[in-house]
Amino acid sequence: MHELSIANAILDAVRKERELLNGARVIKVGVRIGALAGVDPEALSFGFEVLVKDTDLDPLALEIESTLRRHECQHCKHVFTVVDYQVDCPACGSTETRCIGGDELELAYLEVEET
Repeated sequence: MHELSIANAILDAVRKERELLNGARVIKVGVRIGALAGVDPEALSFGFEVLVKDTDLDPLALEIESTLRRHECQHCKHVFTVVDYQVDCPACGSTETRCIGGDELELAYLEVEET
């Protein structure tokens, strides 16, 4: 379950950011996870809750934002969301498209309270 190591990395990042914010209390962390990232959101949430419990970050909340796979047509530059593995351009029909999104795994935001 690599989601546990991802949850741990998120907590490490939150602690580093908290230091930069002069010890402000972090109440929520948001992450953006693409459909192609290979992360199970439920497993990540569970691992996160387990790792946060009874720590200096408790009761930090995790919010997960899912992003869809996006492609760009190499001919007409149309950007579109891939549905049911259909990667042909819906605007011009070209088969020459490239993936430009959906593999994200990033820290999106922190909600903090000043102490």
